[in-house]
Amino acid sequence: MSDSLSAPEPARPAPGDPHPGESVRRTRAKGEPRFPDGPRADPAGSHFERRIRSFQPRRSRVTAGQAEALQRLWAKWGLDIDGHNVDLAELFGNDHPVVLEIGFGMGEATAQMAAADPGTNILAVDVHTPGQGNLLNLADRGGLTNIRVGNGDAIILLREMLPPDSLAGLRVYFPDPWPKKRHHKRRLIQPEFLSLAATRLRPGALVHCATDWEPYAEQMLEVLTAHPDFANTRADGGFAPRPGFRPLTRFEGQGLDKGHVVSDLLFRRVQHEGRRDH
Repeated sequence: MSDSLSAPEPARPAPGDPHPGESVRRTRAKGEPRFPDGPRADPAGSHFERRIRSFQPRRSRVTAGQAEALQRLWAKWGLDIDGHNVDLAELFGNDHPVVLEIGFGMGEATAQMAAADPGTNILAVDVHTPGQGNLLNLADRGGLTNIRVGNGDAIILLREMLPPDSLAGLRVYFPDPWPKKRHHKRRLIQPEFLSLAATRLRPGALVHCATDWEPYAEQMLEVLTAHPDFANTRADGGFAPRPGFRPLTRFEGQGLDKGHVVSDLLFRRVQHEGRRDH
């Protein structure tokens, strides 16, 4: 092969630059943002939220690749949840149905679902900075233009930013179970949360929850069954088999190997005859 057709030599990192996969740690000046062109540390500010939070932001151990994705792709595919109205058709550049996923970990399952269903947009929300960077990387590498990554509190997104009937589905996979009794009030799936979500879900929208914490699964089933705006897709009123569109993650597989029981719940948003839901 002639020199003109030879592949260019890969660029070598400059002395002191992190290698791919290496955590990014450096001293920043006071007040300097961690990712100047990436997600903001507190997009909504405390004035939008007074409730007990069901999450804790985690911003450590960001690799060089994740940091690069946050810097390069956030303006294109990121959304800071800051309380301002969002137009989903404008955000995604089309009018395809939008599913909200709350809590996506490192994003592998989200990317798989987006690749398998390109006609559905996924707005994936989390506060885990490494996961945000990893999902952006996965979307970029896979050419997945139907993913947007939200940074911040999903409650603020639902309450302040989305119009009624704007969502075709809601996914909550393996949320923090808050196992201690005194922390149960921090669990996401509560009657108040479902009432809020119902105002943003169009009739017929699918709510899909999954957990490997059996007491939380029982609570989810009880709360969803009792809520007048949702109906179980199972005729027996119980848990559902894992649907084919939800990938089996590596961590879930490890849990199953250890004897963990994973429960899926599939409920539909119902329209009540004779009254307006909003």
